[in-house]
Amino acid sequence: MLQKKILVIYPEKRSTRIAVYRNTEPMFLKTIKHPEEDLARFSAIPDQTAYRRDAVLLELRRNDFDIQKVDIVMARSGLVKPLKSGVYKVNARMVEDLKVGIMGVHETNLGGIIAFDIAAMIGICAYMADPVVVDELSDLARITGHPLFVRKSIFHALSHKYFAKKYAKSVNKPYEELNLIVCHVGLGGISIGAHQKGQVVDVNQAFDGGGPFSITRTGTLPVGQLISLCFSGKYNEDEIREMVNSKGGYTAYLGTDNIQQINNMIALKDPKALFISEACAYQVSKEIASYFATLECNVDAIILTGQIFNSELFLDNVKKRVGKLAPIALYPSVNDLEAHAMNGLSVLKGEVEVLEYV
Repeated sequence: MLQKKILVIYPEKRSTRIAVYRNTEPMFLKTIKHPEEDLARFSAIPDQTAYRRDAVLLELRRNDFDIQKVDIVMARSGLVKPLKSGVYKVNARMVEDLKVGIMGVHETNLGGIIAFDIAAMIGICAYMADPVVVDELSDLARITGHPLFVRKSIFHALSHKYFAKKYAKSVNKPYEELNLIVCHVGLGGISIGAHQKGQVVDVNQAFDGGGPFSITRTGTLPVGQLISLCFSGKYNEDEIREMVNSKGGYTAYLGTDNIQQINNMIALKDPKALFISEACAYQVSKEIASYFATLECNVDAIILTGQIFNSELFLDNVKKRVGKLAPIALYPSVNDLEAHAMNGLSVLKGEVEVLEYV
């Protein structure tokens, strides 16, 4: 096969990561950091589109990369309508839903919008693989406790599927024949899911409330106290949402969302930092253990992913609580860029069905 060039666009809260792959070999990797004062000029996340798009194009030009040589653009997935697992062509309907935030507003929404713009400039198509709204929940998992509320599936679907399939290949078994518990601990959120024969039948809602707390998110909160806080008159709706989504977790307890600062506090054995780290591992372990009930205690492996598992302290605090339940497969990294490149190459080779967003 001819060498194909794949551009990956991966927006984050204060940065945009970009990568160019030759097939699945990285040619160029760059994290474009966006100063706070620049982002503060925009009243809404979709308003950042042109600013971030132009930053991507400028960075490619600075590194003498001809954008016209790109064969396919892959975007980090955003909050679109619930979808089945797979690869989707980014179309005008999807772009509109990302702009209005049909399932929520987040920096990842910019991925599809920017990819669509750049692909149109060079006359090719943009695609999105296993978006965060992949929905394979069982009917039982959707029940909340009141008919006005229904559980939604929002999680790190790309990472879950990538590492689950990687593990399946390592044991020479089809992913569709295994029962797995996949735990992804990211810098933003944490998602833990029950993979039953190739379907994520249950998973915590990792976006705005559910499961363990993370660096910036609160996870599940005591409902009664949350209701009281909402009606206390001290906070408006936007402030409550900010508290839950971006100012909770380690950030609220330790006063920073800077992972390097947090790691330094732990390395210096700061008592509060050590305690909060163990509390996070404790909640992660509880969530993992709960999915043994979902899978009727028939679990082939527990898959741990995310850079935090490079920390022996955090890893040990999880393993001592769940290590006896099933074999543990450790992937202490986040390979979303590579996962996008692999999906892009599969599209170019005609190995996957490209799904239409409607």
